[in-house]
Amino acid sequence: MRKILHIEDDREIGRLVKEDLQRRGYSVTWLTSGDEALNHLQDSSLVILDVMLPGLDGFSVGQRLKKERPDVPVLMLSARTTVEDKLQGLQFADDYLIKPFHPDELAARVEVLLRRSNNHPSEEIRLGHLVINLNENRIITNTGDEIVLTGKQHQIFMYLLRHPNQILTKEQIYEAVWGEPYINGDKTLMVHIRYLREKLEQKPGSPMIIETIRGLGYRVKQ
Repeated sequence: MRKILHIEDDREIGRLVKEDLQRRGYSVTWLTSGDEALNHLQDSSLVILDVMLPGLDGFSVGQRLKKERPDVPVLMLSARTTVEDKLQGLQFADDYLIKPFHPDELAARVEVLLRRSNNHPSEEIRLGHLVINLNENRIITNTGDEIVLTGKQHQIFMYLLRHPNQILTKEQIYEAVWGEPYINGDKTLMVHIRYLREKLEQKPGSPMIIETIRGLGYRVKQ
């Protein structure tokens, strides 16, 4: 039985989510704060995490959980609807659902995240002519050659891989990788993306791995 760790201080929401997911065949551990979350993480297949928690907020808790178990999907729940809140959550989380929500939508998103994570039980991702082994931090081409990335190139690529099929802005990527605010007009990220494509793409001038979404940002499709 797949186990879900649910962290929610609102007792009515927590009870409803737990009962609904249990009816759908999941095992659910419900906590009202993030204090004991790490103790339950090893047995969990997925984490559902509220943003507004007593003590450490959900963003801080989620970052700790992802650092400990980057392979476990995290679904953020929040009544906070600003773009800034969503971007902050999606720097580490795999999905972000706004309250109020329908139980069927939550269950559908849970299933998608679990299916996506189960598709790569060995932590191996295939992208076109590339095989990315996340456990060993190795990128191999279909001809058997290994691609070696610099530190920043690796961080950028891993950040894109953690958010498959999502369009990520330059601001999101820069602030996640460099840990400081993006300054409009800064070309640093663009330079790194260009060098990254020269290593990863079969035709860097017509990239298939790291797509440019004009006017928005970048995306890796899986």
